[in-house]
Amino acid sequence: MKKSIISLASFLMLASILLLAACGGNSSASGDGGKAKKIKVANYFAEDHPQNVALKEKFKTMVEEESNGELEVQIYANSTLGAEKEFYDGVRNGTIEMGIPGLIMQADIPKMAVPEWPFLFEDYEHVETVLNGPIGQEITEDLESQHGVKPLAWSANGFRMFSSNQTIEQLEDFDGLRLRMPNIPNYIQLGELLGANITPMPISEVFTALEQKVVDGQDNPIATLKASGWHEVQSDVLESKHMFSPNLYIINSDFYNGLTKEQQELIEKASQEAAAYEFELMKKSYEEDKKFLEDEGLKFTNPSDEFKENMEKASDPLYEDIFKEYDWAEDLVNRIKEEAK
Repeated sequence: MKKSIISLASFLMLASILLLAACGGNSSASGDGGKAKKIKVANYFAEDHPQNVALKEKFKTMVEEESNGELEVQIYANSTLGAEKEFYDGVRNGTIEMGIPGLIMQADIPKMAVPEWPFLFEDYEHVETVLNGPIGQEITEDLESQHGVKPLAWSANGFRMFSSNQTIEQLEDFDGLRLRMPNIPNYIQLGELLGANITPMPISEVFTALEQKVVDGQDNPIATLKASGWHEVQSDVLESKHMFSPNLYIINSDFYNGLTKEQQELIEKASQEAAAYEFELMKKSYEEDKKFLEDEGLKFTNPSDEFKENMEKASDPLYEDIFKEYDWAEDLVNRIKEEAK
């Protein structure tokens, strides 16, 4: 009888060990019952824009493959999770894990406005040197403490240009022109200093506003002009390159801190590689995008040296106001311009 009891106990113990081993074999390293952690990444770009190409080909691929299925990336393009402010707030409060906004956070964090100050950068090489170096880190240093989002990598929206339903060849052609610009003070002030009438609105409303002639034009890199279909309701592009517009890979700090160290390092590496790839795509795509738009009937105007000089002079009051308001601003601008030499 005693031998039977011992045998039964041994059998039950063995069965328990086998059951635990089987359960362990079916669980993933994520420790979440085999379910991968989902990372929603929101942005406002069209599906075929270089931002989303880089996200799909680099970021998503790297994160999912190198995490061995522990992390799953879901890309929400074209303002699917709301316009820029909505999805940025979603990343801040943790309902969205990651996003690629522009510099909408500059309303609360003044240094975040710096990369979009007018006529500041010479070319893409200048931009990358500045943003990927100590100055780029200085610009983002307050983002996590003030907004609860961690900056991961700078990417490129591109050099902004004016598209319109008329040719712009001199400063006077801006007089009375109804321009859509983002609802950001620096943008609005620049447009007004050039002489235009500015209508701020989210990017998701631009096509309809152009189509219905609520506005005459807008400013964005031509990759956005093409990808968003606005060329269908515009006739001209002024290659003003009046401002560089970057984007920033960001992640909710609480979500990031809940990842393993290996997962954190992977997210950072994938963000940096995807952003660098997107920079290359933007640089290479310019001539292709320009040819496509010209084939669609758009006229490109390269401003004369005099016109460029007049636009830069028109922006001087904006800098005067900035330098009065922020004691760090003039030094920072000078250091950025030094990087071009």
